[in-house]
Amino acid sequence: MTPHYGRVGAHCAAWHAASAPGYGRRMTDARVLIAADKFKGSLTAVEVAAHLGAGLRRAAAGVRVSALPVADGGDGTVDAAVAAGFERRTARVTGPLGAPVTAAWALRDDTAVVEMAEASGLRRLPPGRLAPLTATSFGTGELLRAALDAGARTVVLGVGGSASTDAGAGMLAALGARLLDAAGRPVGPGGAGLAALVRADLSGLDARLAATDVVLASDVDNPLTGSAGAAYVYAPQKGASAADVAALDAALANAARVLGPAPASAPGAGAAGGVGYGALVGLGAAFRPGIELLLETLGFDAALERTDLVITGEGSLDAQTLRGKAVAGVARAAAARGVRVLAVCGRLALSPEDLHDLGVARAYALTDLQPDVTRCITEAGPLLERLGERIGRDLLA
Repeated sequence: MTPHYGRVGAHCAAWHAASAPGYGRRMTDARVLIAADKFKGSLTAVEVAAHLGAGLRRAAAGVRVSALPVADGGDGTVDAAVAAGFERRTARVTGPLGAPVTAAWALRDDTAVVEMAEASGLRRLPPGRLAPLTATSFGTGELLRAALDAGARTVVLGVGGSASTDAGAGMLAALGARLLDAAGRPVGPGGAGLAALVRADLSGLDARLAATDVVLASDVDNPLTGSAGAAYVYAPQKGASAADVAALDAALANAARVLGPAPASAPGAGAAGGVGYGALVGLGAAFRPGIELLLETLGFDAALERTDLVITGEGSLDAQTLRGKAVAGVARAAAARGVRVLAVCGRLALSPEDLHDLGVARAYALTDLQPDVTRCITEAGPLLERLGERIGRDLLA
């Protein structure tokens, strides 16, 4: 789960000052927006912005820096919403193994942001204990119910980092669905329980869902089952053995037969152990790429109106970035408004051509300053401040 860092100085794209409006002059009064994701395993998105901004201001005191931390639906989504002006709320819900946990969510007006990882994430498991067959998404359903209780009529459900592979069965049960075995009893928790599913009664789902827009925010578009599905691609990260993976995939296929096969192949159905499927089939959710939806929810477009330069970033810029992670979404949105984009990262594994295609003018990596991987992880904050100073000096050059 921690970022992998490597030496990348030779990979930085050239920054041609004459190629963009405003960069032929000294940017002493530039308006800079820091819209970075977390550095997973090191810093939250809020911390990334704070450290980077501190370095920028030291090198270029006149530069006006603002921050809009971003996320793509996984860990850190609620924090990003709160930083953008949402109110942080908490609820006592069921963790992935049944023990209670206190989970955060966010609300602004009648729009709620619910992060699955807060209730049902891997980080909610006891240290050293994984439960790929029995971990449940029940707590995520309880968070959704808390949002409904608070008057939410639009719910952004950010999924990622889940401990479960249960097709969202726990989430649906928490919202009133009955998932039954041949004897009419509720099936057991987790993906393993779905092998016994023979009947699903969704008539008891919370009636308020019918008047609520649930939007599924995910950075993956996997189907529910098969070689590219939730079990085969993601369950090994949750501790599943090869035999477990095969059993989970069969159980997910059984759930799709009972609940409805069509949504199982829809984009996002395999997200977060199949919670995407549960949201599509049971909650009437609409799937949106996570970063695209979160930028819209957080007000990124309005922030660009007051911006000369955007600095985005995440722990690793690599092939996954090209598939629609946070940096790609930020760069695409900024390019549409003609705003120049720089990126910061721990590890850079993209070529100058890749960066150009992303819309990133230049990338600055922690390993440009410190080649030791461990120190990049443990000292990410001070290193980011040094990168901020370097960017500040470049702005003034």
